[in-house]
Amino acid sequence: QVQLVESGGGLVQAGGSLRLSCAASGSIFSIITMGWFRQAPGKERELVATITRGGGTYYASSVKERFAISRPNGMNIIYLQMNSLKPEDTAMYYCAARGGAYTTTPGLWDFRGQGTQVTVSS
Repeated sequence: QVQLVESGGGLVQAGGSLRLSCAASGSIFSIITMGWFRQAPGKERELVATITRGGGTYYASSVKERFAISRPNGMNIIYLQMNSLKPEDTAMYYCAARGGAYTTTPGLWDFRGQGTQVTVSS
């Protein structure tokens, strides 16, 4: 089992920045890919960014050039640096992990955190 705990969400004005953190514990050795999903009220859960144990990354087109995912050391913690935030980035952000390559299908991820709320005001 893997436990994921997110932090760093909050309220920010449009154009501002936030950094989300996701701390993993438990059977971290089994993790190949970690990432972030987000879900806004009334919308489907959307894959935002992923990073693999080897350092490969994926970004949704809506956040490319604005967001950056990183892992300083191994898969015990990952960050999502969010710059130039827009009101449409407002959502609950969830950290997720799986023992394989990334997939955009939320149900195929093995583990998920409780989420952290990001609200961007206009």
